[in-house]
Amino acid sequence: MSGVWVFKNGVVRLENPGDCQRRKLLVHLPSNEAITSYSVLERILFSLGWERYYDDPDLLQFHKRSTVHLISLPRDFSKFKSIHMYDIVVKNRNEFEVRDM
Repeated sequence: MSGVWVFKNGVVRLENPGDCQRRKLLVHLPSNEAITSYSVLERILFSLGWERYYDDPDLLQFHKRSTVHLISLPRDFSKFKSIHMYDIVVKNRNEFEVRDM
């Protein structure tokens, strides 16, 4: 893990300027469609057999009955980061890809 440790107001945290500079994009491979909103993602996940869970008001959650997988995403799309994208890619092999913008 690369980055810089920053001590500010009594808190130490790792800042990674590489993540801020290189934006990522989630792409649905069969349609070559970029995921630009949760409505687009939800439509594709539903077509792949994922169901929506409504247990946590702070998260969007999807579950696939045939697996133990659960996808948990922040409710605000602006907080949708590469870690969430890679989670979707791993749980939907050959369906999605993360690309550099």
